[in-house]
Amino acid sequence: MTLNDCLQLAYLPSKRNHMLLLYPREILILDLEVNQTVGVIAIERTGVPFLQVIPCFQRDGLFCLHENGCITLRVRRSYSSIFTTSSEDPDPDPVQELTYDLRSQCDAIRVTKTVRPFSMVCCPVNENAAALVVSDGRVMVWELKSAVCNRNSRNSSSGVSPLYSPVSFCGIPVGVLQNKLPDLSLDNMIGQSAIAGEEHPKGAILQEVHLKFLLTGLLSGLPSPQFTVRMCPPLTTKNIKMYQPLLAVGTGNGSILVYHLTNGLLYKELSVHSCEVRGIEWTSLTGFLSFATSIPNNMGLVRNELQLVDLPTGRSIAFRGERGNDESPIEMIKVSHLKQYLAVVFKDKPLELWDVRTCTILREMSKNFPAITALEWSPSHNLKSLRKKQLATREAMARQTVVSDTELSIAESSVISLLQEAESKSELSQNISAREHFVFTDNDGQVYHLTVEGNSVKDSARIPPDGSMGSITCIAWKGDTLVLGDMDGNLNFWDLKGRVSRGIPTHRSWVRKIRFAPGKGNQKLIAMYNDGAEVWDTKEVQMVSSLRSGRNVTFRILDVDWSTSDKVILASDDGCIRVLEMSMKSSCFRMDEQELTEPVWCPYLLVPRASLALKAFLLHQPWNGQYTLDISHVNYPENEEIKNLLQEQLNSLSNDIKRLLLDPEFSLLQRCLLVSRLYGDESELHFWTVAAHYLHSLSPEKAATTPTEETGPRGRVNNPLDICYDILCENAYFQKFQLERVNLQEVKRSTYDHTRKCTDQLLLLGQTDRAVQLLLETSADNQHYYCDSLKACLVTTVTSSGPSQSTIKLVATNMIANGKLAEGVQLLCLIDKAADACRYLQTYGEWNRAAWLAKVRLNSEECADVLKRWVDHLCSPHVNQKSKALLVLLSLGCFSGVAETLHSMRYFDRAALFVEACLKYGAFEVNEDTGKLISAIYADYARSLKNLGFKQGALLFASKAGAAGRDLLNELESPKQERVEK
Repeated sequence: MTLNDCLQLAYLPSKRNHMLLLYPREILILDLEVNQTVGVIAIERTGVPFLQVIPCFQRDGLFCLHENGCITLRVRRSYSSIFTTSSEDPDPDPVQELTYDLRSQCDAIRVTKTVRPFSMVCCPVNENAAALVVSDGRVMVWELKSAVCNRNSRNSSSGVSPLYSPVSFCGIPVGVLQNKLPDLSLDNMIGQSAIAGEEHPKGAILQEVHLKFLLTGLLSGLPSPQFTVRMCPPLTTKNIKMYQPLLAVGTGNGSILVYHLTNGLLYKELSVHSCEVRGIEWTSLTGFLSFATSIPNNMGLVRNELQLVDLPTGRSIAFRGERGNDESPIEMIKVSHLKQYLAVVFKDKPLELWDVRTCTILREMSKNFPAITALEWSPSHNLKSLRKKQLATREAMARQTVVSDTELSIAESSVISLLQEAESKSELSQNISAREHFVFTDNDGQVYHLTVEGNSVKDSARIPPDGSMGSITCIAWKGDTLVLGDMDGNLNFWDLKGRVSRGIPTHRSWVRKIRFAPGKGNQKLIAMYNDGAEVWDTKEVQMVSSLRSGRNVTFRILDVDWSTSDKVILASDDGCIRVLEMSMKSSCFRMDEQELTEPVWCPYLLVPRASLALKAFLLHQPWNGQYTLDISHVNYPENEEIKNLLQEQLNSLSNDIKRLLLDPEFSLLQRCLLVSRLYGDESELHFWTVAAHYLHSLSPEKAATTPTEETGPRGRVNNPLDICYDILCENAYFQKFQLERVNLQEVKRSTYDHTRKCTDQLLLLGQTDRAVQLLLETSADNQHYYCDSLKACLVTTVTSSGPSQSTIKLVATNMIANGKLAEGVQLLCLIDKAADACRYLQTYGEWNRAAWLAKVRLNSEECADVLKRWVDHLCSPHVNQKSKALLVLLSLGCFSGVAETLHSMRYFDRAALFVEACLKYGAFEVNEDTGKLISAIYADYARSLKNLGFKQGALLFASKAGAAGRDLLNELESPKQERVEK
């Protein structure tokens, strides 16, 4: 296999300088320092090939997607004896390679020619959920869950090391009975010692766990095309209370999907027809007509299905009854403007007119009726005049007056009978038939105008064909504008009031459909062609926007409609339905305007100030005797709408999260870490993770009560910081991890260059004996044989008297001055001058290498000096990486420096909460300098709380700030004093 056969390249975030190469049958793990494979994850011959891999940051694990849609989690196998310290002999049987064991897998999907897994994404904050995107449009959310298992039930012969739950939760070690949420994130499911090879501390209560995937979310997509779309009747002032923006989508398998466009979710899926849906027409806000035609037989006849569907009940009835078998196919159906009448147009059969309300046929035209190529109902009718007559008659009957001859001629007897029939109805005009009109064209382009009123159908007028137009394919009518499209791509705009027409050649293909936008006075029109669509302004008779299939547009349009007065809907052959702006550009939709079916925790739906207020409320409530999640009792001087939105977000939290937030034993550090996860803030998440670990491990109170808990014999560290934080970990733990890595590199070496790199790393790590062995392995025919032999002698005899060390130091400095930085650093490390080597590395800009060397070779004091210089470099204006500097300061225990840096970065809330936690742990001594800093931080935080509306919190922190907060305290208390004086 070559790199060209590779499906994916990925880097391991939990391991520096490691890269993944994904192939269909295996995953290769490469160490980029030696450019060598250090691990192989292969699947058996009958296994399903890989499709994608996502490495985890929190734990050394991999989410793998297979070709059958199965998602697997593989976690690195632990080895309890792979680490050695600098004072120990190297492991005689080091790890041969990185091994990842299969820990959990989800169910596969049914893969067909058109249904296959497309891609997978993993939750970047918690890494405990993966979303699978399927080619048929489905999105499946698989969430990882943990469960405590019985040790006796584990199969010890499987060779898979057990997984243990972590001994800490949200950065703080907890007992068995303490309230916690193990499934909050991946690092709360699996303890790090189980995958880092560290021996478990004696006496620790360990619970073996196993992992499983649960399907917690499913978003259905569209089936494969063909599609026909129809938007429900538009929003008006009369239907605003019951209106829902519903889009009906007819599919090729006979089902109809109704989508709610405001929340983007599937509203209903109805199995209506047994063959492809060809058209949909809404009869009301809650019902529609749809028709489908089967494949023609030898005689060209089909089975027509015309169904009337009621959305609230899902009931579907055959609109034409027993009709429909072995007849000419239906080409279109058109519902009148008032939803009274239906025109059914056939290919080789006369027109049928139906009454939609009673599902009865009004007229079946004679056989010599013209063949229809396009049809459209007029928006004009006489419903208003009918209602005026009804109202006049009702008033007359109510007064019980004698109707005069003149009034009787106005209110005809037929209207009176209809009114009497409607008296028992809730709606006055329910069974009254208004007069409506429609026009259609024949094969010659002649336009016919017909009138329908009740059972009466009258031929009103005929307009001769326009010579400039070809065969008419579609008609649209709104107000006084009538637009016709033909087979040659021409559009003809008729101004009925001015009695003028204007033909426009679009130079496009066949005009397949034209439709006016909703809204009174809106004269925009969309036209669909074989190769795209256009939006026209019929008032100005000019094109507004255009979309053409080709180089930039890879899909072909199947159907069009309007969703609102300024947004169009395009159904395309790539399986998508797009809602676009009128300019044919992508449309944006505000999240806070979505009508969500259930509450969703997403504070970013709030306005920024309200979101910050919610965060402050969740983080710290010192003005209360106990924590609460009811913001209605808090004196929050905002309008009630904002307050209600905040309460909705609080109510949408899960019961487990609420239980944690209300737990009095849940510390401030844990709360900050939890809220950073809830907000998905990765910067704060890393800060509070490192802060919680080192505040707990380095606090004076803890060191005084348990002096041997953190470090035991041979420098072993119990419950260290996760190794994914690399250089921020404890020195002893970081050294062991680096020794494991160089041992693995040594096992995998295959060339002289690899051996030389391993030798250099061993020398820097202080593993001189092993380095000498590698140097002596150089073959005599190698050009570096003489140098390596001399270097082996030097390393062996370097522990001589002072003069030899002075000579080596002089040579090292000369080499560094002449560009041999790496070689000079090695010589300095040989004579235990690693501190000088770090200074040289920093002088030449190798800051990361200097920090690495300080962690593996220097004692705590010397290492701290090197890292503090690194912090100054990171905080310098030309580098400006203060967030990274904060984490380094936390690892050093320089908590006052952290508070000062946070304050300089204007992170007032984080600084104040960090100071509160430090004071609780006794992390730094309060003297004159730190007292001024604390006062300044509290004063600024009080102003921040005041701006967010939390007056009680602002008063509390302003009082804590002393002189720095006196002005703010007077400002906050002044209204109260004025009321007392009055």
